[in-house]
Formats: sequence, structure tokens, C-alpha cells
Amino acid sequence: MALFSIPVAGLRLSMLLVIPLLAGLAPHAHARSGTSGLDAEQCAILKQHVLQPGAPVACRQLQIVRFSYVDFDRARHDDGEIMVMAAVAPQVKALFDELLKRRFPLAQARLMEHYQGNDDASMAENNSSAFNDRPITGGSSVSLHAYGLAIDINPLQNPYVQRDAQGRLAYSPPAGQAYGKRQASRPGSSEQIVELFAQHGFLIWGGDWKKPVDYQHFQVSRKLAERMAKLPAPQARQVFESTVVAYRACRTGHGGKPQGRKACAATDS
Repeated sequence: MALFSIPVAGLRLSMLLVIPLLAGLAPHAHARSGTSGLDAEQCAILKQHVLQPGAPVACRQLQIVRFSYVDFDRARHDDGEIMVMAAVAPQVKALFDELLKRRFPLAQARLMEHYQGNDDASMAENNSSAFNDRPITGGSSVSLHAYGLAIDINPLQNPYVQRDAQGRLAYSPPAGQAYGKRQASRPGSSEQIVELFAQHGFLIWGGDWKKPVDYQHFQVSRKLAERMAKLPAPQARQVFESTVVAYRACRTGHGGKPQGRKACAATDS
């Protein structure tokens, strides 16, 4: 298949790499299959509340992924929604389907238009989200959320942590302080799903950062995001899927010795 451009020795080995990706690569053209593009009304709402002039992506480059999930009481919900760049939507759908299969709990997942793009309001409700046209927290650079290429999971259980001017730790959301001492086995903790996100192309985890630390946050590299935003959707998807294939090959050792997650994440750069 021309979609996968990295060299692999032997047909059998190629199939071993390709077959596990089929769930993430299958086209999802309409809402019933899990993803859908934005119609004129949805685009207008997005522009009113979230999408600003000069954003790095346009409505046509975005898709809504719809999925089921279980909450922290193990009750099932079929109303999960997250907006991402269309090029990554199949992998994101496969990712959230796997979270459901694992019974990994999510408090809720609503689009950022419900919060008028207010990240603090979304975090206060422990909302898992993705696309939001905004700068990085505490800075002026465009966030990877503005590309639809970053996902935040359970902000309460996985807070954003930084030191204030007095050297004290500050948590976002503030209630996340209760989860400042990390316990990977705690329900909803992002430590449990770092490798799963990486397997689906989100190779960078904010929990690996030194300052600030962003336990809820998963993203691609800025270099990859900027490249994908400039490409037509089919080419952008091809580029993204190539990074998925390369990461999985690196982790399993196809073509060489298996490498660790952080080393293999360099395939995204």
C-alpha cells in the first residue's frame, strides 16, 4: 500500500506492521461510523465560540469523533465527542474505542464550544477535550490544541502543574492538587494510557515535561503539526500514519533492536 512509505524488509514483515493499523485507518465518512466533518451550521457555531480568525486550521480540516465511554462509577455513556484534525480522526476513534474496551474511566467529553473555548471552565468540569483555538497556557505561542492535534484527558485526575512566582506549586484545575502525588494505578490516571496514545500517533505526553508538567496532555510535535496543517487531508493523513507505523516498528524492534517509548517518539520530529 502506498500509504505506508517507510521501508520494511519482506512482505510478511510489512503485513505484520500494516494489519494492526487497519482499525485506525478505516475511513469514517459519517456520524454513524464514529466521525464526521463539520456542516455549515456547526462551522458557524465553532467560529462564534472557539475558532478565531487566523487559526492554523479551518473548519474543513476538522472532524468530530463520537464514541462511548464509561465514567468513574462504571456507567456507560454514548455521548462522547471530541474534535480533532480530520487527518488523525480514524486513529483517535480507534484510541477511544480501546479506552472503552479497557474500561478506562472518563468523567465526560464535550466539545469546547460548550465552554466558549474557556479552558479553565472545561477543566473545572473535568472535561476531556481536544480542539481549542488558543495560545499555550501561560504563553503566547499557538497551542497544539489549535491544530486539533492535542488531547487532554481527565484534567482533575491529571492536572497541569507549575510553580508560581513564590516557588509554590499551582494546579489547574485547582482541585487537581488532590492528585498531585501521582499514583499510576488510580482510576483515570494518564500514566496508564501513555503507551496507548503513542501507539495511535500522539507521541508526546505532558507528564514527561519538567516545567510545567501537564499530566492530562497528549500531542504530536509542533513540527509535525505545522506540516500537516499545510497539506490536503489525504496527504496529511498519510504523513500521520507514517509516524504511527514508524513508532510501532521502533517499539517492536522490526528492522532492529526494540527501543523505549521516549526514544521511539523521535519518529514524530
